[in-house]
Amino acid sequence: MAKLKVYDMTGKEVSAVELSDSVFGIEPNETALHSAVVTYLANQRQGTQSTRTRAEVRGGGRKPYRQKGTGRARQGSIRSPQWTHGGVALGPKPRDYRKSLNKKLKKLAMLSALSVKVKAGELVVVDSISLDEFKTKKMVEMIEKLGGSRKPLIVTSDKNEFVVKSAANIPGCKTALYNTINVYDILNSDKFIIALDAVKLIEEVYAQ
Repeated sequence: MAKLKVYDMTGKEVSAVELSDSVFGIEPNETALHSAVVTYLANQRQGTQSTRTRAEVRGGGRKPYRQKGTGRARQGSIRSPQWTHGGVALGPKPRDYRKSLNKKLKKLAMLSALSVKVKAGELVVVDSISLDEFKTKKMVEMIEKLGGSRKPLIVTSDKNEFVVKSAANIPGCKTALYNTINVYDILNSDKFIIALDAVKLIEEVYAQ
């Protein structure tokens, strides 16, 4: 079992915790990680982009000039794609980009992402992450005391509005609950800061 130090919000070491090898110590599966990231990014796309075809652009119902005798190329409509203000040929239309992963692959990707963070030394366990007021300065100080980070991911066991809104003012910082984290956010962060009770809950969920 991997053993990590546990810090408080001031960066002081207070204890240690042993992490389950079946959750935080597996051999990362790159295929699962890639599939999870591609699926997540695809599902973020709205798919509402749309261009007008020649049939949807207003006007162009009359032939602009006669077929022969003008010396110009024959034209049937001023809304053909080659005309300025004409329709778009083969342009994007609304579509659904959604992808899905089966439960087994989804779980493997999550365990792999957690294990990657432990191996890289980017997982920091804090005994308790909580605030009793909206104070961005305190969140900034906590991040700095825990080693500093441009893109920290802060994970807690339950929602604390003071923590969420205080962290929201920090560029690059994200917050999540233990049951809402995703593989992309974990890998995209350069410091994975997690509360001790959230670690226990993650082990309960994924050790099954």
